[in-house]
Amino acid sequence: MARSLKKGPYVHPSLLKKLSRMRVGDATPIKTWARASTITPEMVGFVFSVHNGKDFIKVRVVENMVGHKLGEFSPTKKFIRHGGKMQKAQAAKATAPST
Repeated sequence: MARSLKKGPYVHPSLLKKLSRMRVGDATPIKTWARASTITPEMVGFVFSVHNGKDFIKVRVVENMVGHKLGEFSPTKKFIRHGGKMQKAQAAKATAPST
């Protein structure tokens, strides 16, 4: 559900404070736990380290990301692979030396 236009987009106050201290194009990542913060046009060109519950994932903000949340670009689940007989057969076929 979208936030009302009267309130405006939610951006964590500490993020705004950190952004005001940095210059555009600065390569040092801004470390944050605020996954619910909306990406604004002022954030374009900066690098954020967004926490996913275990690690910090670096996210470089580009123009297409404006309006999305920071957490969308820091996945919290890691896909390993599906199991089963078919998967094992395909893996064995891929690793077998071709003659």
